[in-house]
Amino acid sequence: MKNTDHHKAFLQNNNVLAVFTGHHAYVSGTWYDIPHQPSTWNYMSVHAKGIIRFLDEAALVEVLRMTTLHFEDYNPQSETIFDNLPPAYTQKLMKAIVAFEIEIQEVDTVFKLSQDRDAKSYENIIARLRIRGEAGQAIAAEMDKRTREVFKDDVVLD
Repeated sequence: MKNTDHHKAFLQNNNVLAVFTGHHAYVSGTWYDIPHQPSTWNYMSVHAKGIIRFLDEAALVEVLRMTTLHFEDYNPQSETIFDNLPPAYTQKLMKAIVAFEIEIQEVDTVFKLSQDRDAKSYENIIARLRIRGEAGQAIAAEMDKRTREVFKDDVVLD
C-alpha cells in the first residue's frame, strides 16, 4: 500500500529481502534423546535479496489484471476480475496501491531441519513429525532424505 511505513522505508532504501516459506513444523523438546532442552521449529525457506523498483500506473493495471484473472481461474466472465469492475471503483482503489518488481541479486535456501541433533533424537523427530499432518510429513520426508548427509561421519539410520 502506498504511504505505509514499509513503502516510505523502501523509497529511502531500495534493498529488500523477500522470504518464501515452505513447509514448517513445531519440534517438541520432549522428542529429543536428552531431555530438558527447549523446543524449536523446523522449516525450509528461500531468501531472495535484491533491489525493489516501484512501477507506474500502467504496470499496476497489468498486475491487477493478471492477478485477478489468475485467482479467478482465468474466467473472463467473473464479476471480480479487474476488467469487469467499475472503472470509478478501480481508480479509487489504485490510488492506495503500488506495484513493484524486485531485481534478484542473491538467492539462499535456508533449511533448519534438526541437523544439529544426535542420531537418536533425529530419528525420534522424524517419527513424531510423520504423524503430525501434511506439514509435519513433508518436513519428516525431507529430513529422512538428508539422513545420510547429516550423519555421514556417524552411524547411518536405516
